[in-house]
Amino acid sequence: MPLNTEQNKLLESLAKKLKTAAGTNLESLILYGSAAEENNGFHAGFSDINVLCLVRSLDAAALAQLAPAMKWWDSQKQPAPMLFTTAELLGSADVFPIELRDIKDRHRVLYGPDPVAALNVPMDLHRVQLEHDFRVNVIKLRQRYLASAGDNKATARLMTDSISTFVTLLRHLLIDLKETPPASRDEIVSRAAAHAGFDAAALTALLAVRAGKTPMQELEKQAADAFSPYLAALEQVLRFVDGVASSA
Repeated sequence: MPLNTEQNKLLESLAKKLKTAAGTNLESLILYGSAAEENNGFHAGFSDINVLCLVRSLDAAALAQLAPAMKWWDSQKQPAPMLFTTAELLGSADVFPIELRDIKDRHRVLYGPDPVAALNVPMDLHRVQLEHDFRVNVIKLRQRYLASAGDNKATARLMTDSISTFVTLLRHLLIDLKETPPASRDEIVSRAAAHAGFDAAALTALLAVRAGKTPMQELEKQAADAFSPYLAALEQVLRFVDGVASSA
């Protein structure tokens, strides 16, 4: 669903505060991720509003100028903006191919020029980052499950919070396999499952909760049982990605 009036006003306020704080140091402010898509996977209560802030300088004095606006944004319960100089952004595309490919594919300019549109994202290290990020996020999922085990509400929230990250990585699995990923998250999961051989049901069930099609309370009742196939599906993806990398 698109951002609502209140969320758009929040972004307008952020842009105004950053322009006031940074002055001519601010070059561009860019919304990215699901919130930047017209027909998107953004769902209030689950999704974050992610922004990229490009400035001319990021020395200590510049950071001090930006701090009040950033503290205000944090008070709105939103993740800290990604800060780059434009030169740093252009030089980082080879080491952040997943993040910057996603930003290039899904972004909306809130202020200033758009250097992202012409960004060249080399894909030679894409598979390495894909396996790294998938493995790291599975490790984190296991760790957080240990902290939430026995608490069905916490386990349900863990799964609905993490599914978006894994769907993004499945999208990049399709990219690595030279496919054009579909727009639908359900279809991304389905096509990735056809390649990697995992059961898509656990993932699509979580997407239904995020989309409001299934009540959160229903997931909470069966959270302990739902976690097992969810983790098993993700572990199968890891085995597949590792196998693809080994045979390359």
